[in-house]
Amino acid sequence: FFLPLKLEQKAKGRLQKQICQVVLDHFEKQYTAELGDAWSTVRDVLTSPWCWQHAVLLNRFSPSPGLESSLAEQGFHPAFPAALPYLPAALRCYSSTAPGRFPAQKHQPGRLKDYYLLNAASLLPVLALEVKDGEDVLDLCAAPGGKSVAILQCASPGHFHCNEYDDLRSRWLEQTIESFIPDPVMNLITVSKLDGRQIGDLQPEFYDKVLVDAPCSNDRSWLFSGDPQQAVLRLMQRKELSSLQFQLLRSAVKALRPGGSLVYSTCTLSRAENSDVISLALSSCRNLMPVDISGMARGVSQEFTFLSGTQHHELLVLPEKGRAWGPMYVAKLKKVSST
Repeated sequence: FFLPLKLEQKAKGRLQKQICQVVLDHFEKQYTAELGDAWSTVRDVLTSPWCWQHAVLLNRFSPSPGLESSLAEQGFHPAFPAALPYLPAALRCYSSTAPGRFPAQKHQPGRLKDYYLLNAASLLPVLALEVKDGEDVLDLCAAPGGKSVAILQCASPGHFHCNEYDDLRSRWLEQTIESFIPDPVMNLITVSKLDGRQIGDLQPEFYDKVLVDAPCSNDRSWLFSGDPQQAVLRLMQRKELSSLQFQLLRSAVKALRPGGSLVYSTCTLSRAENSDVISLALSSCRNLMPVDISGMARGVSQEFTFLSGTQHHELLVLPEKGRAWGPMYVAKLKKVSST
């Protein structure tokens, strides 16, 4: 059905990536302090792209005969066991312990793709959000669109608002949705380019569920910053990210209906951008409560490695060889009353 993976060629191509020493030095200092002994294992994976893995999320809107058997032949298995608190039957994802990448499909206008390649940990915020049919859902920072696509594999929202402020990333989001979602379902979707910090004021208490997959210091990509000057600038601006993330989170709370829930996620290990942002939200928003997601974490513990010692409402996926997923931070909160 598909050509076998040419892992050796893939690995050689990735070996040419150069690690940015200024970023690695910065991470070394910060994450040794924050993660302790776990950092050395994580560092080995993040600095070794040839051991990275990709999961395959099947598109329920474009079933492809033979795809699942082809994945099985190449050593892929269903990524999530059936014991999770929330696992819709339509959400089908395959992963493999071997490094490498299943062949990507090119965007073709008017034709739906059969699958989406992603870091398997990217599905954890979607599973934590627990979207049900008919709910009004907001994906506040939606590009490139993988989590939006995954949400639509799980349920059919009453209305689904996908927002991306950055112009280039917004076009990427639109193309992703066009590649995976058929016209009848597109009628449920609004794609906007609003400042996410303002949506809560523009649409107060409008949504049942909100995903805040916040802009963050992407540890994987930052380590391979091609331009050292850009890397230095990123590290200087890194201190400002937590303020932006908190503002986005506060906007999301305003946009939520009482009784609604939100999930906050990033792809960084940084405590300042993760648990510190959530702690600030909980201390400053009296109508917010943490939601226990430890059951989901236990259910996927065979697939993922988690940082120990986190609160019940949060988790942090740590990459390790053979389970090179993450970094991915996930926290869940519930709005208990009007602001």
